Amino acid sequence: MKKEYIPKSAISIHAHPDDQEFTVAGTLAKWARAGCDIVSVAITSGDSGSNDPKHDSSYKSRLARIREREQRAANQVLGIRETVFLGYPDGELEPTLSLRKELTRIVRKFKPEAAVTGNPDGWFYGNDYINHPDHRAAAQAACAAIFPSAGTRLIFTDLLLEGYEPHNVKRLYVHGVEKPDTWVDISDTLDIKIAALKKHASQLGDYEVDRRLREWAVEEAKGSKKKYAEAFRLMILEQEEDHG
Repeated sequence: MKKEYIPKSAISIHAHPDDQEFTVAGTLAKWARAGCDIVSVAITSGDSGSNDPKHDSSYKSRLARIREREQRAANQVLGIRETVFLGYPDGELEPTLSLRKELTRIVRKFKPEAAVTGNPDGWFYGNDYINHPDHRAAAQAACAAIFPSAGTRLIFTDLLLEGYEPHNVKRLYVHGVEKPDTWVDISDTLDIKIAALKKHASQLGDYEVDRRLREWAVEEAKGSKKKYAEAFRLMILEQEEDHG
């Protein structure tokens, strides 16, 4: 049996605080426990994440600060060393060239071996959830930043003047796909994932975190021999013979 792949460094790129905890936090916690150096990027600060009628636009900046604190606390639980907020408006995200450039700069700065993001083509999940447009936009910009922009010298040449040399990410893990081909066993880190998600108290209300995340982990494990898993489409952008 081939040795399970654990990257030495990784970057997680998502639209909002808590996106990561709902989806891939078990994998990130597992990697962090094994010594992986992880950077977490939240493109927005979730400043539209309230439907309370007593809140108006003046509450947005306060909510952004609350959600940033929650994300930092969640990342501490997961063992993630650095959190980056880009401050884009929540609910208005587009996969613009400027966003791709900003993510390219971050990838070149931190030089991760692996990257984790959502599915840019994910629209409908079951018959009761339409994927948030920010999720798709974040994933599209992240994928384009990872390839080709981060590793191509003559894309965004002004980044060279800033000192950001090209960097090739070796593996890209895309979650939220219809037909995954890679499963990460999170049996040992599911409780950590649950604890991390609970740090996002402003968003959870009466959401049954323990039950729902365990159910999702079982569902995600289908197609593998694992009890609890997170499922991905894996893009191997640089081959490594020693890992599976």
